[in-house]
Amino acid sequence: MPVHVVVGGFFGDEGKGRVAAHLALARRPWACARTGATNAGHTVVYQGRVWKLRATPSGFLHPRARLYIARGALVDLEVFLAEAEALGLQGRIWLDYNTGVITRDHVERERSDPHLMKTIGSTGTGVGAAMVDRVLRRLRLARDYPELRGYLADTQAELLDALDRGELVLVEASQGYWLSLYHGTYPYVTSRDTTAAAALSELGLGPRSVERVTVVLKAYVTRVGGGPLPGELPQDKALELGWAEYGTVTGRPRRVAPFNPELARRAVRANAATDVALTKVDRVFPGARCRRRWEDLPREARAWIEEVEDKLGVPVTVIGTGEDVECTIDLSREKGVEA
Repeated sequence: MPVHVVVGGFFGDEGKGRVAAHLALARRPWACARTGATNAGHTVVYQGRVWKLRATPSGFLHPRARLYIARGALVDLEVFLAEAEALGLQGRIWLDYNTGVITRDHVERERSDPHLMKTIGSTGTGVGAAMVDRVLRRLRLARDYPELRGYLADTQAELLDALDRGELVLVEASQGYWLSLYHGTYPYVTSRDTTAAAALSELGLGPRSVERVTVVLKAYVTRVGGGPLPGELPQDKALELGWAEYGTVTGRPRRVAPFNPELARRAVRANAATDVALTKVDRVFPGARCRRRWEDLPREARAWIEEVEDKLGVPVTVIGTGEDVECTIDLSREKGVEA
């Protein structure tokens, strides 16, 4: 029963959206499913066009893939409906009846909490407050909103039936391992678990369904908000290196540090990764810009990637060499991982 999970290995912002989009085009799954909540933005650039997605699975680029949002996920109605309309996804994207809904009250509760906003560095999008209401069993769900009637399905049942038929399901998790509520740098974490196991739980799928877990790592590390960041660089050094970035949802500058093999190794082990996707390699090795074959990478880039493989103990199968999804090297077949 083939499930392929794409999950972040650092503090989010690793490039999961562009990796999931590439894999959807390359593997052509029957369905693409997204977990998490609308506090996490995934950016997809394809053939020069840019999409900043907060609810839609990045695999929407594969035109025949059905799109699902997990029953354990949370959505902001305005965000979801705006994306579905802008992308023309009605009849193709489905929320579970039990997907949680974030309200304006949740947003206001978060933004009035100085601990969350100033100490933790929350995005202020209402996700934590909505999770509190879910735990207290008073959160309203997608089935409670008439405006969502045309988007509702029993997503777990549909995905289980697809797996029974041998269809491929691509699962796109959100954020990163070190932001997990349980395994991350608590209290500077998000309001849910962010592991591959948690993504399966949100969808209602079992671990024996999984054939591949791809942990996405950036060629350097970034995080937004408070909390530890080993080896953090001054902002002027990040600008000098060309590593300065800004959050997709908040627009806040991301804190920056060099690639951290210790953090990466723990994420690979905890997620039972079969392979790794490395993004932004061109930011560290400018000569790698938009290269699409392994042999065309600069020698020093190839040596560094091989060193990363040795340290992590799993193959690097996907290499991002530019913002556009087309700027990708896919070594799945060569590395013996299901393509």
